[in-house]
Amino acid sequence: MIVIKDRPAIDAMRIAGKLTGQVLSAVGDIIKPGITTAEIDTFCEEYIVNTLNARPASKGQYGYLYSVNTSPNHVICHGMPSPSEYLKKGDIVNVDVTVEKGGYIGDSSKMFCVGPVAQHAQRLVDITQQALYEAIRQVKPGSTLGDIGFSIQQYAETNHYSVVREFCGHGIGQKMHEEPQVLHYGRAGTGLTLEPGMIFTIEPMLNQGSRHIKQHKDGWTVTTRDKRLSAQWEHTILVTESGFEILTLRDEEFASFERY
Repeated sequence: MIVIKDRPAIDAMRIAGKLTGQVLSAVGDIIKPGITTAEIDTFCEEYIVNTLNARPASKGQYGYLYSVNTSPNHVICHGMPSPSEYLKKGDIVNVDVTVEKGGYIGDSSKMFCVGPVAQHAQRLVDITQQALYEAIRQVKPGSTLGDIGFSIQQYAETNHYSVVREFCGHGIGQKMHEEPQVLHYGRAGTGLTLEPGMIFTIEPMLNQGSRHIKQHKDGWTVTTRDKRLSAQWEHTILVTESGFEILTLRDEEFASFERY
């Protein structure tokens, strides 16, 4: 069942979303060559708990032991932080953060470049972010989930990248994962029609090579089967009466979007 949020729920989601964006803005200051992904996780957890007086919603969810996902290079998603995984100059890494405040959850992820990176890696990061933005601009009452998926797939494939199909965006609120599922591929004009009060994530994952994945034995880590690079960006989106509002929007993105 799709939960249409009322005004109090939307206000609570705005708070959770804003805090989620703040974590991703703060953690960028420590992501440098030589840091471990476990140190990123520790920083985020301490920031969420001690600075924001909130809770890392991922910790304990489905048995997950950490506060964030850290997914470098050819890791598509669900990378688990490790004290033996050191980031080096030229790496790209996705940090996926969830924050629960007042019973509601925000969910967002951002790509970070560790020092200067190769041009082809930077291009993948930039195109994936733009694919997210293209999809967000489809969000308004009367649009469909197919419009969102189509816009991502078209933009990605026009730029010679593939779209991971095994994972998708999702409704979010008091639970981290609610209906609907938000696919990152599809046909325009198909699927669920969007209504004001819907809140969901859009989180495209684009690969340099094949879209095919490898699920690792730890039950979490997912990598590209061909070991080529992957990138992901994610925001939590509210459908408003006239368009959209990005609940996890970070300060550096204000120039890219108007509030609707």
